[in-house]
Amino acid sequence: MFSLKNVSPTITDMIRFDHSHVMLTWHQYVSTKTATVKKALAETICDALEIHATLEEEIFYPTLRQLGIGGHTLGKSEPEHNEMRAVIARIRSADPESSRYDQLVAELMRDVIKHVADEETVLLPDAERLLSSERLSALGVQMTKRRAQLLAPKAGKIAASTVVGFSSSTTALVGAAVGALLLGRAISKRATS
Repeated sequence: MFSLKNVSPTITDMIRFDHSHVMLTWHQYVSTKTATVKKALAETICDALEIHATLEEEIFYPTLRQLGIGGHTLGKSEPEHNEMRAVIARIRSADPESSRYDQLVAELMRDVIKHVADEETVLLPDAERLLSSERLSALGVQMTKRRAQLLAPKAGKIAASTVVGFSSSTTALVGAAVGALLLGRAISKRATS
């Protein structure tokens, strides 16, 4: 019998993967690209961040709070997510042909970089030090299932943004990642049926 537990990464590995995905996408964003490509890349970043923040707020942060770890860094994490959501709303209402659009994407990524640095130097190492590998894996399975639920209504939009936003040199890599996420969705459906 197939088990999601056997293929799901740990929660901390999943969080790092999300960070890498957003950074990879941002590195594709260049102000001289067409408005269509910039919008697709920005949408990929925004969707990924929204899903990531929800997963952390629903699964990772409550676990850290229960253990009493994370302190100040954990305390500022959700307000930082809310600030990013506000910038995402401004990006979505801005014209991708304007210089303001580029400035908003840069502002969002400055916020993301600071947030990621805190998570990767404080929260993730604390979690890996204090949680067993079994618990990290179980949380990874929980995050995989919830990610599939959050991705389902956006799958078409995310696929379209990926195709438009990425050059042919990275489309295969991102396509494989999206395919893996969709596979996870199918596996999750099977596991819950």
